[in-house]
Amino acid sequence: MTGAHSDIRRLLVAPLLVVPLLAGGGAAQAQSANEKRAAVDHMLDALKAAPDPRTASLLEDKVIQAWLQAGTPAVTLLMSRGLRSLHAGQDDDAVESFTDAIILAPDVAEAWHQRAIARYHGGDTAGAIHDLEETVKREPRDFAAFHTLADIAAAREDWKAAYAAWQKVMELDPQTPGGEERLGVLKRKAVGEDT
Repeated sequence: MTGAHSDIRRLLVAPLLVVPLLAGGGAAQAQSANEKRAAVDHMLDALKAAPDPRTASLLEDKVIQAWLQAGTPAVTLLMSRGLRSLHAGQDDDAVESFTDAIILAPDVAEAWHQRAIARYHGGDTAGAIHDLEETVKREPRDFAAFHTLADIAAAREDWKAAYAAWQKVMELDPQTPGGEERLGVLKRKAVGEDT
């Protein structure tokens, strides 16, 4: 279980690098919701067509940053606060901040995703899975949410669910670093060695 927790904590690294950017406002917040959505759609299309893992990794970071900045300045501030709490291991505080962000902007999928991570670290696996379902309902191409779902399923040794979630990661982000190798491992655990 420690390995899965470590994998999920690793997903937080890219968002934490952009926390200082979140508080700055600027041109990104001046964009309309439609412009932001179009930019994210363009980056997700580019991610799916990325030529190599390095390019994919850079695009992943940009997409996650855009998702973190998808809300109003108040929502962005709550997201930043939640990420700081999560990084500090203050899972209850993180859940509270992400919940407040969800109340203000229920369509911001990344608030649901980050609350899922906080809930999982706080021991609420069922709540985390519910939040991940809400995430992908709002953003069906959220590769990071499917990554988190695969990690949680693997930690529970639900290999079929982990494999299905990782297949979705690879569909959305084919060049994800180590992705093909992990897909093979999960497939063997889900359906057996001979397939």
